[in-house]
This record gives sequence, C-alpha cells and structure tokens, in this order.
Amino acid sequence: MEKSKAEHFQDKLLKEKKRLEIELKHLHDENLNTGAADQEAGGDQNYEDHMADAASSVFERERDLSLEDNLKDILNHVNSALHRLHDGVFGVCTKCRKQIDDKRLSALPYADLCIECKKAEERPVGN
Repeated sequence: MEKSKAEHFQDKLLKEKKRLEIELKHLHDENLNTGAADQEAGGDQNYEDHMADAASSVFERERDLSLEDNLKDILNHVNSALHRLHDGVFGVCTKCRKQIDDKRLSALPYADLCIECKKAEERPVGN
C-alpha cells in the first residue's frame, strides 16, 4: 500500500480509536453513576412502583453493558487494523489473502475480510 494511503487509513483508524475510547469511558462512568443512584433510591415508594423502577433499571443496565461490549469489540477490531497497518498487511483479507476493495475500507477501515469472504461468513450453514 502506498504511503499516503496508509497514512490516510492510519489517521482514520486513530480518530475512530479515540472516539471509541471516549464513548466507552462515558458509558462506563454513566453505568457506575447509575448503579450508585439505584442503590440510594428505594426508601418510601410503594412496592409496585419499586418493582417497575427496578425492572427498568435492570433493562437499562443490561442495554448499556451490551453497548459497552459492542464498543469494546469494535475497538479490538480497530487495534487489530492498526497492527495490520504497522505490519504491512493492512487491506489484505485475512481469509483469502486478496486485496480488500478501497471502497470497503473507506466505509469500514477496520475491515479484515473482503466482501466475498464476509458474505460467505454471514451465509447460513448449508447454503
């Protein structure tokens, strides 16, 4: 890959990494604050209101934890892409070793599979 293109993707990946790290920190801090607030609440509410609030809190916490896991997964893909860039194999499909289309990399700079291999990966077994 030519140097200017590599620098372009490195810049893009580093910006995405920073954005993800900020979002993860914000979500993590928000989860910590929500947990503390949930523990402080609950004094003079009636039982039914308390149960509904507890269910809502559990749902929101589970949703936030799922979002946090997704962000961590994407951050891992970004870090892997930065390593591939450093190793000189960025833009090469990790499965078939063909070049990944620049349009795909522009849309998803941490892509590690070409579109054909990605489609095959997502295809149901037996098709």
